[in-house]
Amino acid sequence: MRTVVKIGGAWLSVGPSSAELESLAQMPGEVIIVHGGGSEISRWSRRLDLPVEWEDGLRVTRGEGVQLTSMVLSGWMNKRVSSTLSTAGRASVGLSGEDGPLLRARLLDEARYGRVGEVDEVDPRPLSALLGAGFTPVVSPLARGPDGQPVNVNADEAAVGLAQAIQADRLLLVSDVPGVILEGEVLESLDEDEARGLESSGIIAGGMAVKVNRALAAASRGMDVRIGNGALLGGGPGTRIRSEALAGAGAPS
Repeated sequence: MRTVVKIGGAWLSVGPSSAELESLAQMPGEVIIVHGGGSEISRWSRRLDLPVEWEDGLRVTRGEGVQLTSMVLSGWMNKRVSSTLSTAGRASVGLSGEDGPLLRARLLDEARYGRVGEVDEVDPRPLSALLGAGFTPVVSPLARGPDGQPVNVNADEAAVGLAQAIQADRLLLVSDVPGVILEGEVLESLDEDEARGLESSGIIAGGMAVKVNRALAAASRGMDVRIGNGALLGGGPGTRIRSEALAGAGAPS
């Protein structure tokens, strides 16, 4: 079993419970962790009087914000996550998508989003080397851009790209919400047609829309994809993202 776990910055800022950390530390099989850190980036941006801007659920990253994002994600957050996991009993090594480079990215629209991009290429060899040596890789979602400079990649996007490259069996997208919510209830599952309907009505928007769209891309490759909070780490409920194209081909239930 090979699992990619994306842990969001909002969930990290709330503080995972000891039970959630233990579940993550004891998760069976090979595990790759991708973390966010948006809340921490926003906190430091305000402290340094840098603008906090969002467009279409993506953080606008330009000017000094590029350096700050790199420092917070690849420096502070990455080492806190890897150190916490190692202390909990899962030997972990932190690295950035720029290392290797593990991740290469193309810019989406520099005039609109700044140094924000989407994964263009993944070199899984750094992950394979760490997994082969018995370590859990902890990846910050910075990528190398076409000009050799850092590009901020949405953590869900980075997690999907890595999961596809290493042919993961599962993708868990962990945040501070229990799943996709409709009329106060967490949806047990969601397919593309249902997602498009919820987007059109504004129920799925912003960061959740980005998350669901990336999850659908992963599900179409045959992965068991789930969105939820820390309960997912222990096998708890969340929203399973279904691919109708695979519904008759033995996709996970």
